[in-house]
Amino acid sequence: MAEPTPAPAPAPAGAPAWAVALSRLSGHLSTAFLGGPKLLQLNWVINAQKAGTGLFVGGLMWLYGNTSPEAWTYLALHGTYGLCWILKDVAFPDPRWKVRVTLGGGFMAFAAVLGLYWVAPWLLISDVLQPRPPAPTALLAFTVALHTFGLSLMMAADAQRYFVLRHRKGLITDGMFRYVRRPNYLGEMMVYGSYALLVRHWIPWVILAWVWGFVFLPNMLMTDASLSRHEGWAAYKARTGLLLPKLW
Repeated sequence: MAEPTPAPAPAPAGAPAWAVALSRLSGHLSTAFLGGPKLLQLNWVINAQKAGTGLFVGGLMWLYGNTSPEAWTYLALHGTYGLCWILKDVAFPDPRWKVRVTLGGGFMAFAAVLGLYWVAPWLLISDVLQPRPPAPTALLAFTVALHTFGLSLMMAADAQRYFVLRHRKGLITDGMFRYVRRPNYLGEMMVYGSYALLVRHWIPWVILAWVWGFVFLPNMLMTDASLSRHEGWAAYKARTGLLLPKLW
């Protein structure tokens, strides 16, 4: 017998109506699409994509015979990110990814977001964008620096949130969250931005705009609305930025 879809949780007070609608639509598509028994766990789908990225990129390099510095740099960056994500899920897992999902939900999570992340390496490594001049060495160095900083920011913020919330609930207003309310999102955006820069094409940026605008932004605003019930929220929000520190 099919497992019934749970009733949606009440929207946090103060969340924009459009963010609530997008968040609920995304949640339904990634967990209950097409109905049926929930045989998968969402983090299994995510981890399979993350762990498989290095193999996918390496396979593209073999298939197209592309061993350029850009291809090797992409493999090193995105492949390492996938391994770091697995490490993060083992050491300090995010409970949001532990939910059970239907087969259709797992497919949609991959097709609508996770699988799109593989378009960038295909564009870079295949001959579809040829002929193009080699990437400047300065660009390779910048993408490595951006990726390193973004990955460190994301891992540190997720670790702080996980271990602090194990001991107490409420706002986290120090450490990585002292000046920015969503440093983990900022770090992940820097990571994927480095891949788009390396590809040097507009298509990866369109994909990132889709993910950031229709998945990341609603989630960040819903989180803000949920945290607004805690004491000290108004002062914390006034002195912090959503993604970047306030400079005034």
